[in-house]
Amino acid sequence: MKTRILTGILVLLVWACSPVRETAKTSALLTPKSQDSTGYEITVIDFGFDQWYQINYSPSKDLSNEYYRYKNIEAVAAWNDYYRQGRYSRVIESSINYWPDIDYGIEVNRILYWYFRYVTEKYDIRLFQI
Repeated sequence: MKTRILTGILVLLVWACSPVRETAKTSALLTPKSQDSTGYEITVIDFGFDQWYQINYSPSKDLSNEYYRYKNIEAVAAWNDYYRQGRYSRVIESSINYWPDIDYGIEVNRILYWYFRYVTEKYDIRLFQI
């Protein structure tokens, strides 16, 4: 009886001391601002992105809206391919609906581009063809 209790305590102790595996959940969501507006907004669900963005982005690094659109089309295609294949499922948990023929505006394109750079750097997921 004592050995069963000691074994049970030992198993619980080993389980309690084992490292916690955190899964990173990230996604970006493009939504219209309102029913009557043609503007869009982006919601990034990754707790580390805002801080990383504030550290890494500066207006001196700003590029044109066309550059951001081109790079976003490329990165969204890679992102959605990874999602369909089930690759990086700990990080990529949804597809991104980004249509090349829609002008989302420079603010949305900029945030999305920098979000892809963040994912590339933090999770080592290749989204851009270099």
